[in-house]
Amino acid sequence: MTELKPIFLLEELYDEAMRLVGSDVNIKSELATDIKKQLDVILSHSENAKGVLTVIITSAVYKFIHPEQDIRNHQSSILNGYSGRTFDTKYVTPFLKEKNFPSMAESGWLTRSLEQKTPYDENYPGAIRPNSLKSAFLNIIDVIQHSELQNEIISYLFQGLIIKRNAQNIRLAKPVDLPISLIIKILNIHFNNKYFSEGASRLPVLAIYAIYECLIQEIKRFSGKILLPIESHTSADTRSGRIGDIEIIDNNEKPFEAVEVKHGIEINLQLVKDAFKKFSTTQVKRYYILSTAGICSKEVDQINNEIERIKNIHGCNLIVNGIEKSLNYYLRLLDNTSDFIQNYVELLENDVAIKFEHKQKWNEIISNL
Repeated sequence: MTELKPIFLLEELYDEAMRLVGSDVNIKSELATDIKKQLDVILSHSENAKGVLTVIITSAVYKFIHPEQDIRNHQSSILNGYSGRTFDTKYVTPFLKEKNFPSMAESGWLTRSLEQKTPYDENYPGAIRPNSLKSAFLNIIDVIQHSELQNEIISYLFQGLIIKRNAQNIRLAKPVDLPISLIIKILNIHFNNKYFSEGASRLPVLAIYAIYECLIQEIKRFSGKILLPIESHTSADTRSGRIGDIEIIDNNEKPFEAVEVKHGIEINLQLVKDAFKKFSTTQVKRYYILSTAGICSKEVDQINNEIERIKNIHGCNLIVNGIEKSLNYYLRLLDNTSDFIQNYVELLENDVAIKFEHKQKWNEIISNL
């Protein structure tokens, strides 16, 4: 065994669990129903019985790497035993902490109910409470020892922990007085990071909405206008009656300005034509199509011709641009760019499409400034 093999295994199983979960709230597994039920008991007590969770994961990882070891003999002082605590302290608990999973301060073995110098079998005397948890714990230990399901068990637990974590709210950093160039850099990193969960395409929408929350207060053009609440990520414009991801109406509740936001998709001629279909029956004054991928260079002339045609037959100024260029321009119009950061973070905290890893990445970016 190389020194880093346990870390590689844990990271590999974690990445696979992240892919399996995505944005779902259900664990995907082909384990037998009775094993799933036992693991569900362990997950349900993962916050108040962190030691049990840690010992299960440690035992499964160690058994996979050392199939010859009877992992029920969890201490070196037990005949034919191994030091589960040492292995946990070195690999498992640090990993759980890094992923923001329930974890002990140093090791799962630092609890009286789990540190008894006797094997984890049906005669184990440790006072694990409630009894249903003790039964689940010992049954899963037995499965780990007598099967080759170690990775499937870890995957099931990781998926459950990821789903629980996704449902948590975490405090997000709100830096102030950042230079515009740095704000743009931060946003680009946040938008374009490789995420396992769905929802990344929502990030530039929230950023543009956050800037409009500032502009509506500061720009004379928007005096008397209303920025409509941002809609659900899954709401189709055709069903909701909206003509864009972001919409401003006038005092007669008529569309005044709208924005369609794309992530990772170049603005091409078809997108422009599709946008016109959305607003052709309205009297909207300006319509923006903004994308993190910019404009398709091969279709620039066709796009400009179509924009001119729309202007002539409808009167709307249709504007296409990259997200970065637009944000750079808009931020320069603000009295205080910290207001934009405040708005963006609040949207990250409250938007249901944004998952834990999107929020965690934001904090990571800010902490690395």
